Amino acid sequence: MLSGYAGRFSKDAAFRRALREKCAACLAPAAAGEHAVLLADLELAIESIERLADAAPSPRDSKIRSLRNSIRLLGVVAALHAPPHPAASGDCEGDVRGVPSSHLSACAQLYLAVVYKMESDPHLAARHLLQVFVDAPHLARTTLLPDLWAHVFLPHLLHLEVWLANESELVAGCGDADGRSSSRTKTLQRLYDDQMDSGTAQFAMYYKDWLKHGGDAPPAVPSVPLPSRPWSFDKWEKHSSSLRTSSINRNLYNAVFGTSFEQEDTKLPNEAEYVLDMEVQLDENPGSLKMEKLAHRNIGLQEKQSGIRKESTVPETAPTPRKSYSLRLLSCRGDVSRNVTNHPKVTKRGNVSVEKELDCCEVTVSLQRAVSIISNSDSLTQCEYAVHEIATACSNLGGGPNLGTWMSCPSFIQGLLEVTFTSKDDAVLESAILIMGELVLRNEVNRQIVLNADPQLEVFLRLLALRSNGLFLKATAVLYLMKPRAKQMLSMDWMPLVLHILECGDEVQLVSSLKCYPKMAAFYFLDQLLTGFDIDRNVENAKQMIALGGLDLLMSRLEVGDARESRICISLLTSCVQADGSCRFYLSDHLKKEPLVQLLVGNQKKASAAALNLMSELTCLNRTSQTVEFLKELKSGGCLNTMQVLLVYLQQAPPVQHPLAAVMLLQLDLLGDPLQYSVYREEAVDAIMAALEHSSESAKVQEQCARALLLLAGRFSSSGEPIAEAWLLKRAGVDGSLSESFRRTEIFKNKGARAEEEKVVEERLKKLALVLVKTGNKRFLAALSNCISDGIPALVRACLVTVAWMSSSLSPLHGCNTFQPLACSVLAAKLLDRLSYDRVMEERVLTSLSLLNLVRHPECLEGLLPLKRDTTESLRDLADVTWTAKELLFACCR
Repeated sequence: MLSGYAGRFSKDAAFRRALREKCAACLAPAAAGEHAVLLADLELAIESIERLADAAPSPRDSKIRSLRNSIRLLGVVAALHAPPHPAASGDCEGDVRGVPSSHLSACAQLYLAVVYKMESDPHLAARHLLQVFVDAPHLARTTLLPDLWAHVFLPHLLHLEVWLANESELVAGCGDADGRSSSRTKTLQRLYDDQMDSGTAQFAMYYKDWLKHGGDAPPAVPSVPLPSRPWSFDKWEKHSSSLRTSSINRNLYNAVFGTSFEQEDTKLPNEAEYVLDMEVQLDENPGSLKMEKLAHRNIGLQEKQSGIRKESTVPETAPTPRKSYSLRLLSCRGDVSRNVTNHPKVTKRGNVSVEKELDCCEVTVSLQRAVSIISNSDSLTQCEYAVHEIATACSNLGGGPNLGTWMSCPSFIQGLLEVTFTSKDDAVLESAILIMGELVLRNEVNRQIVLNADPQLEVFLRLLALRSNGLFLKATAVLYLMKPRAKQMLSMDWMPLVLHILECGDEVQLVSSLKCYPKMAAFYFLDQLLTGFDIDRNVENAKQMIALGGLDLLMSRLEVGDARESRICISLLTSCVQADGSCRFYLSDHLKKEPLVQLLVGNQKKASAAALNLMSELTCLNRTSQTVEFLKELKSGGCLNTMQVLLVYLQQAPPVQHPLAAVMLLQLDLLGDPLQYSVYREEAVDAIMAALEHSSESAKVQEQCARALLLLAGRFSSSGEPIAEAWLLKRAGVDGSLSESFRRTEIFKNKGARAEEEKVVEERLKKLALVLVKTGNKRFLAALSNCISDGIPALVRACLVTVAWMSSSLSPLHGCNTFQPLACSVLAAKLLDRLSYDRVMEERVLTSLSLLNLVRHPECLEGLLPLKRDTTESLRDLADVTWTAKELLFACCR
């Protein structure tokens, strides 16, 4: 039925026009508000969808493209989902500068349902249509989709309609002697609207869960209680019992609650008689209640004079009328077989202790009264006292099944957040935190209401800043259960607070008997802060974390934490390295290497991949001598044989991890004697060749192969950026291509230190080139050749860089005469092809440098001659850029 309703859009022009008019009416104020840009996106998407519905059949590709664009625009608006200010009630109020974001989101969800129906995806269409009732239940049921609401949701909520009619009849029957009848009617209507909106949202979530899980694991049917109406409207409530009794429609009561109305059942025995004296004043603002007096014979919520608490009896001739609050304790889940509403069976006096029954009744009354105060009162003192009462009631009821439903009203949750934000009493704050935890654990809708009522988490920011006591840890645990997203953590105050939690978060916190670890919450928040925004904001947050000492905290957690904590720490450290490459030096010096190696052991794929990734990042230092020192510490770190661990991991890891694992193993092997046989070297080179040979099967593997080859080239800037290509281009005379990071590489204090460092680099590259040629032989060069012709651009460039530095290191000028003939036989044709005009200029320069190094061997020069005319012309054109082209022309023409 839901997807069919969305399908009317394509068939009925009048329906389309009416839908647009409704959306335009409720979003009109946004045109001049802060959501004007989002509104423009929404209007653009709506126009596109309407054109598709109106237009004649179009090519499928064009239609799909248009639908996808609409989905993208609507998705941006729907993702906003930011609610009104906590002081507002319902989804009809909100930002005075425009409209509530929930209205924008609801309209976007509505048109997303239409789009997915046009894409023939009824399942997604139904889910988005239900989301409209979750985001803005009041708007959906009264304005956007009232007919659909009446068919799908109203049958579940008819008991609320009956309640409103019954209570309105009571108000009307008491007349307007005190002039407050209108205010009471408005209060009843507001309570009814709040509960109807909450029930609508709950059943929408229920149907969404049902669509998600199907009949195999159906969710529990929501139970929507009657509204928690202020159960005494001043002295009119104490009107004559005959008037009160006669105002109750017995037939209506029997039809709804499934039992006869017997006044005798409401009598209280003499032994358990209690006096309940409450004076409630309803101010001019019907949303403000002033609670004055409450006395109970047994418990006594407030002390009164002893004369009021004396023994008294209830005459049998004066039956006690059934109080309206007793009706709110009934379950509202319908019994289909009887077409009535179930309720708890009236306890017989002889079966249950009357004392316990009255105690439970008083706790329940106290809870409902406190809920009403927090929902409506403007007095901070009254609200603080009510928070204590609710915390006590929660404890006395032991977390019963009705507890969550009584407090699942949006107005109560918003009021609770306001008290928490305003109060300075630690005891009140602790009680409020625990109540919020109880609500969040019980119901997904409650979690959404809390996040919507505090969209930037200002309440929780205040709680987390309370460092002098343990409240911030309890608040952390509750906030973690809510799983906020990065877009709700925009304040720059988050980072220092989260780092403090990470430092002090070892103590376990109990939230409704559920154990929560604040340190795990801190890890979650850090992940959101470092990866949940756009690149610029992620980098800014990472630099803030580094400046506040976050690296040391993460390293300490890495050393003492379990495998899960270690994996998270490594991922966060990697994010910091990628955001600020200069911290590589600090990590390479201070990070213990053994935890990294330990994570490579076992079958935890994510942890092992994260450890390998961080290892490779820490080898990207701008001094080869520092890289060698890091590799030595890694090789000898701890009791584990690092090379053996890497070999086993290489044999068991998924193919996408093979290039990096093989390169790390080969670099560790190079620390030894390259003239001695090494199984690690054989396995590493073989894995590199296999990865290159099969790289065409996966773009991800090609990316990893390109990264691995640049790691072998061994030249990096101070920020960790590969600069081997820029260094080779500089040697070829192309200075204009140097990146800014290359220009800002570390300046040595004297030329001697620079020469010494360059000598270390050249020796390492020569040793590596000899190992690759000796172990890989012709197969390695053939793999490079295939990737040059068939690889992605990044891999092609990395292969050309590899050939260039290998040919330079093994040049005849350095006493090597065996590499050139072998390389010419395999690579010459592909390299000559890379000289053509249609290639990137940097690739042509790298190619000319490699060819020049090769033709210095007589056999290679003879093999290249004669040059094709196109090749000669390309070299002449390139001669204006690099001296290598001139030298190559000269060598081939003499």
